[in-house]
Amino acid sequence: MSDSITIFDTTLRDGEQAPGASMTVAEKMRIAHKLADLNVDVIEAGFPISSPAQTEAVARIATEVDGLVTCALARTKEDDISAAGEALANGSDTRLHTFIATSDVHIEAKFDALGDTMAEKREAIIQRAVRAIEQALTYTDNVEFSAEDAGRTDPAFLCEIVQAAAEAGATTINIPDTTGYCAPSEYADLVASVVDCLPAPEAVTLSTHCHDDLGLATANTLAGIRAGARQVECTINGIGERAGNAALEEIVMALTVRADEFDVTADVRTEHLTPTSQMVSAATGFPVQPNKAIVGSNAFSHEAGIHQHGVLEERTTYEIMSAADVGQDAEQIRLGRHSGRHGLFNRLEALGYEVPDAHRDEIYQHFLDLADRKKEVFEEDLEQVMEDVGAEAVETATGLPDNGAATNSGTPAYRLDHLSVQITTDEAPQVSVRLLRDDGSVREEQATGDGPVEAVYRALDHAVDEPHTLVDFALRAISEGADALGEVNVTIRYGENEFLGQARNTDVVRASADAYVDALNRLAAAREHTESVEFVQNGIMHAYD
Repeated sequence: MSDSITIFDTTLRDGEQAPGASMTVAEKMRIAHKLADLNVDVIEAGFPISSPAQTEAVARIATEVDGLVTCALARTKEDDISAAGEALANGSDTRLHTFIATSDVHIEAKFDALGDTMAEKREAIIQRAVRAIEQALTYTDNVEFSAEDAGRTDPAFLCEIVQAAAEAGATTINIPDTTGYCAPSEYADLVASVVDCLPAPEAVTLSTHCHDDLGLATANTLAGIRAGARQVECTINGIGERAGNAALEEIVMALTVRADEFDVTADVRTEHLTPTSQMVSAATGFPVQPNKAIVGSNAFSHEAGIHQHGVLEERTTYEIMSAADVGQDAEQIRLGRHSGRHGLFNRLEALGYEVPDAHRDEIYQHFLDLADRKKEVFEEDLEQVMEDVGAEAVETATGLPDNGAATNSGTPAYRLDHLSVQITTDEAPQVSVRLLRDDGSVREEQATGDGPVEAVYRALDHAVDEPHTLVDFALRAISEGADALGEVNVTIRYGENEFLGQARNTDVVRASADAYVDALNRLAAAREHTESVEFVQNGIMHAYD
């Protein structure tokens, strides 16, 4: 039978110590309830001596959040222990966690007043730890002791102080790699040495607390489990001091996915991992990097064609866990320049398109053209690709103008052959356009304006030199991201008749120009078909004078 691992979450204490990550009491309460949904075993709710807000958070979590142990942190000082104990006083299931530094570098820097020699200082530190544990036991029978900077502590002294802590009544002994200094094999040896030196190691729970200064926090934690630790201290998203702590989501899923390697279980409701990650990110203002293991937006995403093909045929070819199991979106085929046909047409089919074989090459080429301009192609982009291909297919099949946008021959009256926009910080935008007309003539014009779109429209007006009025201009983003596809709708009027032009492009200035030319083409086509459109010739003016 597998041993059970205690998940000790310190997001609200050590996690909050990351510069800029401080949370309000209300935010802490929301996260605490979410951690209860996640089914963590212990929440380290705060450091009560440090501020009234910390005290309030600990007290409220202890009394308002059910189903877990609420822990408060304290140094081995009488006032600290009292503050922590009082904050926990009304809780039904509590723990008091006390700590003191044990490495030589910390002792020399912090404890000059404890003695003249290292031996005297070490003895005084042991006495402080014992007194603190005994005081903590007057508030709760669940007391944890941490040897701060255990990763750099003399092994013999570490064994001496943890033996004293266990004899004093500590029920959990924490072996923190406070500075993220240890390598995994080194940390495993450290934990194993503590197991060996305790007269009754089964009487206490050994705990890990690993920082990520060398990117080894999760690896060290797992090494500690192999060596006998049965509690892991960790944070959501790995936030915390400096480079952060071991990430809860990484540890839990490593134990779940590699149960064959780690004969332990963590009773965590993993489907809450991603929602909890997102809540912590929102509260702290720390975004989760896209490639973050387990909870990152790219953790279950596939763009490369080979990967997409494999995942669509059999998910386990490139995924070692289910996205749904950790609360992620199960549909994470991401479309971009590396995507293949399988990913594209699978997504189009999911959107409801039946793509005939005859048009697949054309559609795929349109997709690649768009993907070269965008980092990622979204569903709205695909809808535009399908519209473009569908319109061209109709035009090719019939040879007729599309909704009056072209002449009887199928050739538009105007075609934008060149567009150049120059924008500087101290001058109005300058635009040059070259417009090809259906009679074979070419018009090149330049213009300035208050903005680049106004300058483009002035230049196009000069190149067309036909009366019309700009009635409306609208721009909206129809996909996501900084390189979103922008849709421009332009309405122009000639007499009492209005003509709508539309275009989409990742470059909104180009989309604005194309939409304007589209509207001008519809007007030109209507002029040639006066039998179907009644024109009013009076009161006409150019869009820009």
